[in-house]
Amino acid sequence: MELDYKSNKGFRLLNIYELLHKGEMVEKKSLAERYGVTQKTIQRDIDELREYLADTRFSKKEQFIVYDRTRFGYYLSQVEREWITNEEVLAICKILLESRAFCKEELDSLVRKLLAQVTSKDREFVGSMIRNEQFYYVPLKHGKRLLGTIWELSQLLTKNEVLQISYIRQDLVEREHKIKPIAIMFSEYYFYLVTFMADDRYDFPTIFRIDRITSFKSLKTKFNIPYRDRFNDGEFRKRVQFMYAGELRRVKFKFIGASIEAVLDRLPTAEILSQDEEGYIVSAEVYGTGIEIWLRGQGANVKKLNS
Repeated sequence: MELDYKSNKGFRLLNIYELLHKGEMVEKKSLAERYGVTQKTIQRDIDELREYLADTRFSKKEQFIVYDRTRFGYYLSQVEREWITNEEVLAICKILLESRAFCKEELDSLVRKLLAQVTSKDREFVGSMIRNEQFYYVPLKHGKRLLGTIWELSQLLTKNEVLQISYIRQDLVEREHKIKPIAIMFSEYYFYLVTFMADDRYDFPTIFRIDRITSFKSLKTKFNIPYRDRFNDGEFRKRVQFMYAGELRRVKFKFIGASIEAVLDRLPTAEILSQDEEGYIVSAEVYGTGIEIWLRGQGANVKKLNS
């Protein structure tokens, strides 16, 4: 269906406002040619949009249509731009491509929708900056669509209800578990469901990779809110490596590598206890055994000490 911009003023107003909101500079002459109307008609459209914005505020932010005499066009001036910027779209696309978190179909859909937020004059440029990475994008081997599952689990999280899940372990054995879900997190290519076991067998969280959950349902049994009080997403993330759960503990090691900054970035709870000509003595609070994998990966740069 082709929109009739000439006889339908509503279509014109919506389209002009969309262009302005995306940060584009609009000119009366080009708009008149685009919509098949006179420049006087475009001027009336802009005046009506100005009146509308004068009477309406979105999220308490001031918006004005301003005429730029040097470039002979109109643009939208606002205290804080609400529309995602071209720079932000480029950065988000780069992160999505590097994460490899989604199957090719979901990745392409996300990128396409993000590029739709870019102003028309810069869309080709942003697209060219990610085109090669997108073409050679290698999704994870599980190949599953995850957005719908993540959304459904997120909705169930808010109900504080025990779930029954079927889960395929790394050895391909499928088991059923009753769990108390408390958070969804992303780390190292995968999305994870963080839970407490329904039978309270552990005092620390248990983690399930979402792509390995084959089915789930609510058992309509409420669990107490103290589980929320015992868990903080941000604090947990600081203390877990490679999403290996386990008891909370403290490790101490000597680091003699070139960049202590890389260690502090990797381990947000790390503290430098001392420093000498050989290196640093570092202590960190962590959950589980994932820290052992990281320490081994540092080779001769790290020597584990007794805690």
